[in-house]
Amino acid sequence: MAQTILITGGAGFIGRYVARALLDRGHEVRVLDSMVEQVHQGRKRPDGLPNHVEFVPGDIRDETAVLRALKGVDAVVHLAAEVGVGQSMYAVDRYTSVNDYGTAVLFQQLIDRPVRRVVVASSMSIYGEGLYRTVDGDIVQDAARTPRLDPNASWDPVDGKGLPLAPAPTPEWKRPALASVYAIGKYVQERLTLTVAPAYGMEGVALRLWNVYGPGQALSNPYTGVLAIFSSRLHNGKPPVIFEDGRQRRDFVHVQDIAQAFVLGLEHPKAAGQAYNVASGEDRSVSEVAALLAKAMNRPDLEPEIAGKARVGDIRHCIADISKIREELGFMPQQDFAEGLAELAEWVAQQEAEDRVNDARKELELRGLVA
Repeated sequence: MAQTILITGGAGFIGRYVARALLDRGHEVRVLDSMVEQVHQGRKRPDGLPNHVEFVPGDIRDETAVLRALKGVDAVVHLAAEVGVGQSMYAVDRYTSVNDYGTAVLFQQLIDRPVRRVVVASSMSIYGEGLYRTVDGDIVQDAARTPRLDPNASWDPVDGKGLPLAPAPTPEWKRPALASVYAIGKYVQERLTLTVAPAYGMEGVALRLWNVYGPGQALSNPYTGVLAIFSSRLHNGKPPVIFEDGRQRRDFVHVQDIAQAFVLGLEHPKAAGQAYNVASGEDRSVSEVAALLAKAMNRPDLEPEIAGKARVGDIRHCIADISKIREELGFMPQQDFAEGLAELAEWVAQQEAEDRVNDARKELELRGLVA
């Protein structure tokens, strides 16, 4: 049955794909977005939103704008958030205001105007270091790294005996380990959704997103997804910069698969009250991904610059167990990674991108957030 869906932060990268997917399902879509400069480079109107999407300009913290956007809405996809682990560690007030208080404003308005379901974009960052196993196969939920004082020391977490831990797929039941302001805010958004929604007769769903990539990312935003940052560097004839040693492992999931997960989160009866990992189910090292992207962009000569330093708030490994969303909601990632990189490279070649990576790195270094 067709519904009217509000997407907060819907003019952004993920929101535009979610809007298209919902339109394809026959829903009506409204977008609330403040068009922040860091993401939209000064544009006042959304660029790339599908036709027939109603745009409401406004900040998620503005109760009047939120009230206006909620009029006649049946469900909400809550994407509005400041994004970026590194930046969150010094723009603490801004991130907490938008992500925590903004979500509180949304639910304050929903108390008197409840909708059927709210699906919030949570993040893999809430896990901190992902799940690990010892050499004996025992599960470790609370792996942590100590400051690396010896330049020859391992980047990887170790057990109490100093033996290396091996990363394992991280399921939803792993205890949170909030290592950054961004992670804290994402967990607050998730818990507000899963706590307040059912208290007022609504259904809440949290989707914990892994590393999202695809055409349409904000290439000039140095705190966006790592593939967009790498793309911007390569597009400007500069090598990607990789922190630590480049062997940290991540799961990269195409934005079209993310959009389909939001459709399932909105429509599937079993999703109510649940949190789900959303990823591809395949993990790769950051160095491997940088090399594959350089090849796709015809710049294999630009080998990554290995920084040999870590950012405060970064984690070493976090790879996804997607069995829950696959078994309960029928989610199946469709996008091949090599084809996705080729598509991204083709799109980037047609864009203009300002490389701000060095500025962002200097900002972090000046604040003592890189060591």
